[in-house]
Amino acid sequence: MSKIPIYELEADEDFEIFRNSNKRATTLGRLPLTIPIDESTDMTGKVCMITGSTAGIGKVTALELAKLGATVIIVARSRQRGRPALRFVQEGSGSEKIELMYADLSSIASIRNLVENFRKKHSRLDVLINNAAVVPKERELSLDGYEMQFAVNHLAPFCLTNLMLDVLKATEGARIINVSSEAHNRARLDFDNLQSEKKYSPFSAYGMSKLENIYFTYALARRLVGTGVTVNALHPGVIRSELIRQMPIWYEWIFNWFAKPTVDGSEGTVYLASSPQAAGVSGKYFSGKLETKSSPASYDEAAGERLWELSERLCDIESLNGTSSKTPTP
Repeated sequence: MSKIPIYELEADEDFEIFRNSNKRATTLGRLPLTIPIDESTDMTGKVCMITGSTAGIGKVTALELAKLGATVIIVARSRQRGRPALRFVQEGSGSEKIELMYADLSSIASIRNLVENFRKKHSRLDVLINNAAVVPKERELSLDGYEMQFAVNHLAPFCLTNLMLDVLKATEGARIINVSSEAHNRARLDFDNLQSEKKYSPFSAYGMSKLENIYFTYALARRLVGTGVTVNALHPGVIRSELIRQMPIWYEWIFNWFAKPTVDGSEGTVYLASSPQAAGVSGKYFSGKLETKSSPASYDEAAGERLWELSERLCDIESLNGTSSKTPTP
């Protein structure tokens, strides 16, 4: 295990990549940091798709997985956001095995188009990282008419994962990682106000969407028992990221006093995506690299199944077979 010096990634900045003599270090900003890289981990031949990878944690995750030899697919909303991220990962890793695919994750039709385009080029998917999230200051509706956080933060990973599930099952040892947040601890699922129809608070809606990520993770884990595919949820840490820029300015100002640099948030995701120690682990919740308990509410299997059935209808996805009654242990 070695520690590779890197620097904080600041979103929306035009980066120049400088390599030092070991050809593994990069300079991304001003703040010196280190992230442990297990150089014995070789992801050559493995295909990884990462949503929300044009900035922040997702972009650093793409860079680190590319350094390990993986073929990395950056999912971007537009060329304007996607092209700089593609160049960033290519130059920072020295790899040409970086691809750019487009999707508006607030649109189920666009997600289906993403899956179709992926299938035209790839027959395997080793790692799917559902990282994208939004926090609009005011209540907004998606193209499909759903509240935006519910659409992007929950329905998008639900839809994308289910549409990719046959490819994941056909790939030995495939892994799914859903990036959640400790914000789920303060949330309770209210099916009468699931899309903030009665009242919208960006923080409450965000917390509920992150709880939905965990419900989805546990429900999917029950369905994947015996398939060889694993799925886990992750709290990346309290991180400075582009997501904070979507919140009220007073919150951004306070948050940045104690939040960790962006790169720290990628360590747990990279670990779950690549480490041999994480192989076979499924239906769990992690804080960084450490397995821990999610909130008591998140283990309500009945609520999780109700959310699953509702999400299936909204995404127009047929019910999956092989449901297991096994519940993750708190």
